[in-house]
Amino acid sequence: MARNTGSSSGSTPAASSSGSSAAAAAAAAAAAAAASNAKQKQRSPRFSLSSNLILDKWKTMIGCVCLAIASYFGYLGYLETRVNTPFDHQKMVVHAGLEQPDRYWGSYRPLTYFGMKTRDPHSLVMGLMWYTPSNLGPGGQGIRHWCEQGDKLDSYGWTHHDGRSFGVQEIQDLPFELKTSFVKYPEGKQYGGDWTARISVRNTTRAWDKSISLIWYVALDERTNGHIKYVSDDKSPEPGVYGEAQGLGEFQVRFHAVKGKILHKSYLSTVAPSLAKLKDTLFSHFRAFADKRGNRFIGLPGEIVSQNGLPSSNPEPNFIAIQITAEVDFTLDITYQSTSGFSLGESIPKPPTGRAYQDSLQAKIAQFEQRFEDRFQLKQKGHSPEEVRFARNALSNLLGGIGYFYGSSRVQSVYTKNPVPYWKAPLYTAVPSRSFFPRGFLWDEGFHGLLISAWDIDIELDIICHWFDLLNVEGWIPREQILGVEALAKVPEEFVTQRNSNANPPTFFLTLKKLLTSHRAELSQNGRLATLERLYPRVQAWFNWFNTTQRGEVLGTYLWRGRNATTTRELNPKSLSSGLDDYPRASHPTDKERHLDLRCWIALAAGVMAELSTLLGKDDAKYYETASYLTDNVRLNRLHLAPYSEQYADWGLHTDQVKLKRPPSMAPQQQQRHHHQHYQLPEMQRVTGELPTYQFVDSAFGYVSLFPLLLEQLDHDSPYLTKLLNDLRDPEQLWTNYGLRSLSKRSPLYMQRNTEHDPPYWRGPIWININYLAAKALHHYGKIDGPNAALARQIYAELRDNLVGNILRQYKRSGYLWEQYDDTSGEGKGCNPFTGWTATVVLLMAEQF
Repeated sequence: MARNTGSSSGSTPAASSSGSSAAAAAAAAAAAAAASNAKQKQRSPRFSLSSNLILDKWKTMIGCVCLAIASYFGYLGYLETRVNTPFDHQKMVVHAGLEQPDRYWGSYRPLTYFGMKTRDPHSLVMGLMWYTPSNLGPGGQGIRHWCEQGDKLDSYGWTHHDGRSFGVQEIQDLPFELKTSFVKYPEGKQYGGDWTARISVRNTTRAWDKSISLIWYVALDERTNGHIKYVSDDKSPEPGVYGEAQGLGEFQVRFHAVKGKILHKSYLSTVAPSLAKLKDTLFSHFRAFADKRGNRFIGLPGEIVSQNGLPSSNPEPNFIAIQITAEVDFTLDITYQSTSGFSLGESIPKPPTGRAYQDSLQAKIAQFEQRFEDRFQLKQKGHSPEEVRFARNALSNLLGGIGYFYGSSRVQSVYTKNPVPYWKAPLYTAVPSRSFFPRGFLWDEGFHGLLISAWDIDIELDIICHWFDLLNVEGWIPREQILGVEALAKVPEEFVTQRNSNANPPTFFLTLKKLLTSHRAELSQNGRLATLERLYPRVQAWFNWFNTTQRGEVLGTYLWRGRNATTTRELNPKSLSSGLDDYPRASHPTDKERHLDLRCWIALAAGVMAELSTLLGKDDAKYYETASYLTDNVRLNRLHLAPYSEQYADWGLHTDQVKLKRPPSMAPQQQQRHHHQHYQLPEMQRVTGELPTYQFVDSAFGYVSLFPLLLEQLDHDSPYLTKLLNDLRDPEQLWTNYGLRSLSKRSPLYMQRNTEHDPPYWRGPIWININYLAAKALHHYGKIDGPNAALARQIYAELRDNLVGNILRQYKRSGYLWEQYDDTSGEGKGCNPFTGWTATVVLLMAEQF
């Protein structure tokens, strides 16, 4: 059946033969077509997969490029933020504000002649202004408020101040002598307790003005959460201020005339634009008044809650000033009373006034003077009463110059196009000068700490804690702290921005070394070792920052960053970051420089890190190795000992053939023609007389050359120590009858201006911080038996007598400690009062090194 069916489909046999060929051809064609289709089908998927792969590769490459770009810019953003990112570790200041009630209130406004505030970031502030009505001039001239050298006061400063509970200050503003004082009464009160301040005025000549106007003000910082109100009523005829603030609770300030006759009283309650504008605000509201007898007085108009004559958007006053014009002699007591924490009707203890205040003040003075003798033993060492009084004043001025600031610095790194704000932070610190530098300076503070720690180790540890809370994630601390509107108002714009490539001498290692040697026993008490434990990672990061960012091209060399290699104005480009400003370095700055003083600072730091590590049980080996390497005299001599002069020196691209020369601007005939048109000559420019070469800068023998001695890193039997001692004792080089001058008289840049506008600063004058280090080092080498001991002892005795004698003479002559002293006359120079590192004269007198 099947076969039939099959054959029926075919043809006849003849036809079948012929059809078979065709069928075969057709079958072959069909097979070829099928094969071709199969191949096409097979090729088609392979072609599509390849295209997708290529597309995927491009997408991957583009994605990678985008990711790389994003990562790059993300990394740049990360680098930008590092400059103002805090160090990521436990904070140093663990007890602040009211957690330390005995130091809550204080005279923490060193830029004012007399002011009070709390250690609260947003503190209410109070302060004193005064003027003589006959001397009041335009723009408020004659009003005393901020410490200003232009006020030309005969003298002012604290005679007693313990840094905690009281202070006494004398101000000579002839013909008047003002005495300001305060005593704190923290017992039994919240918010740091109460205090009484006294202002006494007497006429020392009896020939000039008989009256004076005293102004005491209360002001709120723009960030302070609180309110204040002027009050005066029949029951309490003396004026006062009531208020409430977040860090103070409720309080009242009252005024009590103790002695003398009040001629006129007035007040101002208004809105001041900022704490930096209090004096301007006051002066703009002065009015003339007449009493019933026709006597005319300058006074204040009362409630003026407006700004520029327009109603204020905030009617609450933030500035209240009370003026009392009185006949001299006159004494006024001002009491601050905390009234929080008492129930209605309960009697609130009042701070003492009058005789009771005088008694408590005298008790404080007696305690202070006894403690001063116990600490420094100056009477026991044979110093006269006058010398002891001078030393007490120096210490008191340093302690009375401790301020409390809050705000943010302005900083910049190479990764930030413009300056950026640092994080907001408090700073508890001494200041170099109340008149000229009323803010924190990093390298000054290490010297301040040498004396403060000798008086009160806990105050110094607190200061160190505040400074190291300013460490950023890189391990950098801005060298100048300009925190708050008042501090900012005292700084020229060009000095505000701090750059994170620039260092400052790490003088806190001096303070730490003194703590570890002279105060080792005290460190083991009252939880102070716990403070050092918290400090350790921060000071470790600080050391690492120095040891990496300031490293030179040759192993064991370092250089101060920040010198200007392109300036044509400066005779020798300054090294502000070194602290020695215009001290001569290599004439043409490059990255190949070797700075001797920085090497010695880092060697000191490594040694202190080793001692601190040992004390705290940390790994100390690497620090001992670094200190050993950097203090090795053979390596030191190879890198920094000039072979010809055999003096220690910097090394760099240098020539002495430089001078300032005024470029020609026009022909003499043209100059004559413009003579009467106030033609301004072009500024003098630096001219180089020969090509500089890499060499030792040994023509600039001075303070930098002494650093291996100053930081006690020379071998005691070194012949180069012998030469250094003889050179510094040479009157033609550094020796004077008043101390060691900063630059040798033989140096080409001795007393040369750095620009036509900048007088010499570290090019001859005597600086007490370096002289203190020199005396300390000489005392050290004088105790080590060897070839240099006798000479070191002799020079030490002479230097100490010269320093103490001249500083005391200048204090008696002028009423001030000074920033520097003239190397030919010994006369005080620079700014005054400079009771920062100049106050280390107390340690020289006590021979406490």
